[in-house]
Amino acid sequence: MTEFDFETLSAHERYKLMIGAIVPRPIALVTTVDSQGRINAAPFSFFNCLSAEPPILALGVENHADMGFKDTSANIRETEVFTVNIVSHAMAEAMHVCAAKFAPGVDELKIAGLTARPGTAVSAPWIAESPAAFECRRHLSLSLGKSREIILGRIVRAHFAEGAVNERLHVDPAAMDAIARLGGDTCTTIRDRFDMATPKAESFAQAV
Repeated sequence: MTEFDFETLSAHERYKLMIGAIVPRPIALVTTVDSQGRINAAPFSFFNCLSAEPPILALGVENHADMGFKDTSANIRETEVFTVNIVSHAMAEAMHVCAAKFAPGVDELKIAGLTARPGTAVSAPWIAESPAAFECRRHLSLSLGKSREIILGRIVRAHFAEGAVNERLHVDPAAMDAIARLGGDTCTTIRDRFDMATPKAESFAQAV
C-alpha cells in the first residue's frame, strides 16, 4: 500500500487524492437568487444527502481565492433558500457551461439554454430539464476555516420528471440517467448497474 500523511500534504495535494478516490460524487446544479431576484446557477460535486428525518442535503462550497463568498453562498446568506437540481446525461454540457466564472448577476441558465421554473415553496427556481429538483431552506451553515463552507438545506419541496417515480415512490435510475464526477475533469454515468440485497445475519450462523 502507498501511504500519505495528510498532516504534511498541501491542501491541493489532499484535494487531488480525495476527489480521485471518493467516487463517484453526485452533481448538484444549485440555483439561487440574489436580493434583486437575479438567478444564479452553479454545479457542485461536494454534495450529498445526509438525512431523511429531517430531510437534509449538504453542499460543500469553496470560497474565492480572496476568501470572498461565491454567488451561491452569498445568495443563500441573503435569501436563506436554494434549489438542488440533479444533473442528467442530457444536461451534462449545459451544466458545464454553468461552471464558467461569469460575473455576478449573469444568468447562467439562459446562457446554457436551460429553463428556469418558479420555485413553489422558495424563491430559488428549479430547472425544467432536470430529472429531479429539491427546493431547500437553509438549515445550518458551517465554516471550515477560511476556505470552505458546508451548507445544510432542509428539503421542503421536490419535483420529479414524469415517469421517474412509481406509485411506491421508487425512483427509476434509468429515467434519472444521472451523471457524477470522478477525478479531474472526468465524469461518469450510472448506466452500468447491479443489485445487491443486504444479507441476513442468520445466513452466517455456521461461520461465527
